[in-house]
This record gives sequence, structure tokens and C-alpha cells, in this order.
Amino acid sequence: MPYTHLTENERYVISHLKVAGFTLREIARRIKRHHTTVSRELKRNDDPVYKDTVYWYDWTHPEALKRQHKARHQCRRSNKRLFDYVERKLRDDWSPELIAEKLKIDYPDDDEMRVSHETIYRWIYLDANGGGTLYHHLRRKRKKRRRQKRYGSGRRFIPGRVSISERPAIVETRERFGDWEGDTIEGKKSTGYMVTHVERKSRYLIAAKLLDKKAESVTLKSIKAFWRISKKMRKTLTVDNGKEFG
Repeated sequence: MPYTHLTENERYVISHLKVAGFTLREIARRIKRHHTTVSRELKRNDDPVYKDTVYWYDWTHPEALKRQHKARHQCRRSNKRLFDYVERKLRDDWSPELIAEKLKIDYPDDDEMRVSHETIYRWIYLDANGGGTLYHHLRRKRKKRRRQKRYGSGRRFIPGRVSISERPAIVETRERFGDWEGDTIEGKKSTGYMVTHVERKSRYLIAAKLLDKKAESVTLKSIKAFWRISKKMRKTLTVDNGKEFG
């Protein structure tokens, strides 16, 4: 079940039932939440100095909204116990991925001792920006994260592409002839290339050898391959988002 933040109305109910002396489990039952959610909410808003402070929705809800807009990794970083654990493991040359998983093993019932490996990487690079040395313990020892290439070298950003969701519904049923699916095949260690087109209903295959996987080469070979196919058998062609079909 996906997590959702407590609403203002739920905090209103919690505050009144808490003052009335209801148990956490009963409060949770009435607002249809898990009792640990209610417990965390009360602990989160407990005043460490004035222990007798009453939980009240008209100030806890605005504070909760402020926390939601604060960077999550910074909230986690303010947890000294968590940050000290992560830093200690990093200096022992543990990877962020291993640290994130080890936390679940060492603190199985403590939600506050949780952090993703992506957040740990952010901490490391923030530390490096401030002159810290935590990045020395990364396998590649980089001060900054390398900019990642877009998935498939931009294959999701082909100009004018049409989503497969816009393909006629009849294509899915395989009730007619003339709907094709295209793909490319690459030999071992780039020893050769082919473009293939399969008719969905009959499974008839046409193929052509390519000198390279450039979009121009694929387009020209595909056009030539379809010359001998009747127009009645050329209704739709579906290809993936590979740049060779751009």
C-alpha cells in the first residue's frame, strides 16, 4: 500500500482523541491508519523540553507541510545517529549500496535508520564540495557524479514519434493482414547488422542486410524491402524507440 501523509482532518482527530485519553491503537482504528503511524506522528511533534506540551493540529499540520517541502536527504542527514553510521561505514570502504542494505539488517524495526544509496551519494558529493574526503572511499573516487547519458542515447526523444498507445486497437487482435513490427539484429561484436520486419498475423518475415545501424541505412533498406509487398499488405509499421529508427 502506498504511503500517504496525514491530512489536516486526521491530525484534528488525533489531537482531540489524544486529549480525551484514547489509546494509540484506538485512535489509529478510528482514522483507519496503522498505530505506528500515529505513534511516529506524536513522537515527531513532541517537545523535548516541555514534556507536558499537548499535541494540537493547528500547529502540527503547518509544521508538517514545512517538512514536506524540505529536502528529504537533508532531513535524514540531521539524524546524527544515522549519519555517523553511514560515515563510519564509508570510511571502512563500504559502498553506499551495501550500507543501505546493512541498515535494514542492523536496525530491522527502526524506520529512522533508513537511507537510500542515492541519498548517501548526495551526502558524499556535498561533503566533497565542502572540502571533505569521503569521496576517497568510493570505488572511482570522483568528487562529482558523472552526468549520465540519456537512456538509449536519446531514443525516448525522437522528434515526431508516435506512442504505441495511439496504434489502432485492431492491430493488437491480429485479425487482419498488413500490420508489421520492425527491429534490428546485431551480430557478435558488431560483425554485421540486419533489419527485420514481421507481419503480425501471418508471421511472414522480410529482412535486409545492413552495412551499419544508422537511421538512413535502416530507412533505405526497409523501403526497398517493402517494394515487393502489396499496398494492401502495408497498413501499419511499429518499431521501438531505437535511434536507428529515428
